[in-house]
Amino acid sequence: MLKLTLYICIYVLIILVWKIVIRFKQNMKGTMRYLAGIAGQSGYGSKSTAEQVTQDSSSSLPPHLTAIVTGATSGIGAETARVLAKRGVRIVIPARDLRKAAQVKENIRRENPKAEIVILEIDLSSFASIRKFCTEFLSLEIPLNILINNAGKFSQKLEFSEDKFEMTFATNYLGHFLLTELLLEKMIDTATQTGVQGRIVNVSSVIHGWVKKDHFSFNQMLQPKYYNATRAYAQSKLANIMHANELARQLKARDANVTINAVHPGIVKTGIIRDHKGVITDSLFFVASKLLKSTSQGASTTCYVALNSKTTGVSGRYFADCNESRCSALANDDSEAHKLWKHTRALIHKRLRA
Repeated sequence: MLKLTLYICIYVLIILVWKIVIRFKQNMKGTMRYLAGIAGQSGYGSKSTAEQVTQDSSSSLPPHLTAIVTGATSGIGAETARVLAKRGVRIVIPARDLRKAAQVKENIRRENPKAEIVILEIDLSSFASIRKFCTEFLSLEIPLNILINNAGKFSQKLEFSEDKFEMTFATNYLGHFLLTELLLEKMIDTATQTGVQGRIVNVSSVIHGWVKKDHFSFNQMLQPKYYNATRAYAQSKLANIMHANELARQLKARDANVTINAVHPGIVKTGIIRDHKGVITDSLFFVASKLLKSTSQGASTTCYVALNSKTTGVSGRYFADCNESRCSALANDDSEAHKLWKHTRALIHKRLRA
């Protein structure tokens, strides 16, 4: 497990260095803005923290908001849950590891004793588990204002979910698609009854831009003949953006008071590299250490889109560093997004009926 984590960290650092080189070639002004943390139109930038981007909105937030945050047992998910709870939001943590979830709850309550934290079990790679979670959540009869689809998996080797789909795609995309579908009417009803706009946030990644149209085949993503871990991860993150774009159009057509957007959190600092000395890792860490984000900076864009008043009414957009940003041409392809949505919905409904 340690070797796998190290491999992922080194790989991410290589991606980051590559990304910065490309940025310098294509947009030196934008790169300097990122490095310096200069604020964009939103008033925030790459160095802004989750607490900073929610502080201005905290006094004007409606009371009794409820947010579901997947992947909240560690990393930017845990930080997102902590900051939202600090702003008075009731947090629901869907977790496969209930022990880790309990620890996150304890940490949040230690800082904010009045925080309301609900833990429910889920396996995002399993349709049956997701449906069970949603049934249990809906039985609580509490409102749902915010849904943050944050959990992510990077499967180095080809493995399949219990539904027999490639694990990275099943967890990152299919699981969140089903979770959103089963909870959407609850969000729409909550927004109608309270007058408070519902917000859905899909956490994606800049790596989505690596996917070419020729390699974006639904059936191949479900059960690939030739597996590439990086490609699988990138495809799932591209699908997250397409899902947000298509659902945003559908919600607008329904005149529903719910928005959905996708975000790139940035590459977050990790301490594991420091424990593995060597010329390559030391060199990569030296180059990247000035470019990586802290956990709170990594959670800032998610929290900004979820709570800040400046994102009210904004839907079907892609955010990075707390500002609207460009995503790939394929991610913006409306016909491809609609086709993906139709295939996904048909697949899920067929499996659930069976």
